[in-house]
Amino acid sequence: MPLDGLRVVDLSSVFAGPHCARYLADFGADVIKVERPGGDTVRNMGWRDAHGETLWWRLVNRNKRCVTLDLKADSDLAILRRLLTVADVLVENFRPGKLEALGLVPDELIEANPKLVIVRLTGFGQDGPYRDRPGFATLAEAMSGFASMNGEADGAPLLPPVALTDEIAGLAGAFAAMTALHSGVGQVVDVNLLDSMSQAMGPLMTAWHSEGYLQPRLGSGIPYSVPRGTYQASDGGWLAVSTSSDSVAARVMAMIGIGDDERFTTFEGRMAHRAELDTAMAAWVSQRTLSEAVAAFDEAQAAAAPVLDMSQLAADPHAKARKVFVEVDGLVQQNVIARLGATPGQVRWTGRDEGADNDCLTDLTDADPWPR
Repeated sequence: MPLDGLRVVDLSSVFAGPHCARYLADFGADVIKVERPGGDTVRNMGWRDAHGETLWWRLVNRNKRCVTLDLKADSDLAILRRLLTVADVLVENFRPGKLEALGLVPDELIEANPKLVIVRLTGFGQDGPYRDRPGFATLAEAMSGFASMNGEADGAPLLPPVALTDEIAGLAGAFAAMTALHSGVGQVVDVNLLDSMSQAMGPLMTAWHSEGYLQPRLGSGIPYSVPRGTYQASDGGWLAVSTSSDSVAARVMAMIGIGDDERFTTFEGRMAHRAELDTAMAAWVSQRTLSEAVAAFDEAQAAAAPVLDMSQLAADPHAKARKVFVEVDGLVQQNVIARLGATPGQVRWTGRDEGADNDCLTDLTDADPWPR
């Protein structure tokens, strides 16, 4: 696998940090997940499998070896220090200063291991006036601008129904770790939830500074693609539509019978008449079954797709053909995030039981401080 030989110590908990280390593990990195005695918080969050372990744990800590260390005990702290002398990456998401309070000062760790990359995932970063605030995705989703423009025009700001920021920050952390490793220089990588979520906002900050533009809540709409939204078919299914280019929009207008209406022939015109266009689109979809509407869009070479729930996605022929989900240890999970043609990643096992790999720490030697 492409990251064979890469050694990662994962001290993080909950989602963003474990996701970061999981992405590395999925492509072959040897990740040692360190838990405190009694287990990680995620072992008690959400749905449980037939063995009593949470599905979150099985996902975010898959492909990792699981060990238990009490970092308040000098003996266990010494074991961790020995691991870090030969590790390539340390992933942690303590509040700023907590790592140092344990005696694990980044500069000293890098002095002992000049190639060590320390990925620090927090809510707001290692400095700034908010550095000590709790690092929850909800805060980043609220402060990044996302919630302010998410929801119906006359409704409340909405937060995402999934751990969106944690997923983005986990990917950012994995990307940043590999970038730092490529530099060949041991260093601290500062990744935080607010910065990560802000990356998903596109040019909206530029639009505010240059034009004073603040994007309003538009339901499923976006300013630069009209029509864009979800529309209910005659059989109760929902169709998601996007017309983000003039050529696609023209084909959609012709398909629904309003191609000659000058109000809808330009981007500016479609924006100015959003409500009328949405009404026409909704009426067209409502007169067809979902499968008929999808077929019509396919024939017009325009972008639309059915709105699927998890049960429908599980049965979708494309998801099956692409193996978007795989079954491992009796559980169905997302497959690896990217397909490498020559050196693919793989889901080898799901998150293990607490202390499942403690035995690997019993034979550490000064000559070979990384367990095999």
